[in-house]
Amino acid sequence: MSAEFKRTGILCVVSGPSGSGKTSLCRAVSERGVCEYAVSATTRQARAGERDGVDYFFLSEEEFEHREANREFLEHAVVHGHRYGTLRQNVVEKLEQGVDVIMDIDVQGAAQVRFSTDDLISRSLVDVFILPPTMDELRSRLEGRATESEEQMDARLERARQEMEHWREYAHTIITGTREDDLASLRAIMAGERFRSARLTPPEGTGLWEK
Repeated sequence: MSAEFKRTGILCVVSGPSGSGKTSLCRAVSERGVCEYAVSATTRQARAGERDGVDYFFLSEEEFEHREANREFLEHAVVHGHRYGTLRQNVVEKLEQGVDVIMDIDVQGAAQVRFSTDDLISRSLVDVFILPPTMDELRSRLEGRATESEEQMDARLERARQEMEHWREYAHTIITGTREDDLASLRAIMAGERFRSARLTPPEGTGLWEK
């Protein structure tokens, strides 16, 4: 692509049930310089090793509600009793600069982004669902964490079943394999999306590419 052409950024929305590997996949793509990771805000407590502003923006219930009332979130949802959301301004500024952004959000949040009335968001959107090959495989991954009771595990699996019913709503679906295979698939999707003509603005005044 000519350096004179301008391109708006891609907004890659990635969803999938807990245990699908979507968060580590998004982080891996970001760490390789393919795009920037949109850090979500949440009202849940930070876990061991998590850093504010890096893993999440950890907000109080009051601060989250204040930002929600001011329409500062591109999307927001309640997941497992905690609030999560993505700050709109951070994302929009990157897209306008031609920077690709990747978001790790659930199906509720993805639906809000998908039906956004913001033209830039709509034109930038690429949505991807990370689908485990079987429920048994998903259970095995979750049990490997050894962080939840049997009751909590059953609740998480039931939510996963509900989320996985939405996979056809996404433009792309990656059926999980190895971490490297999944990473290669996601990078290929983003690479192809960068060549969409609708994302390009030709240089002004040349007449060659203008209507």
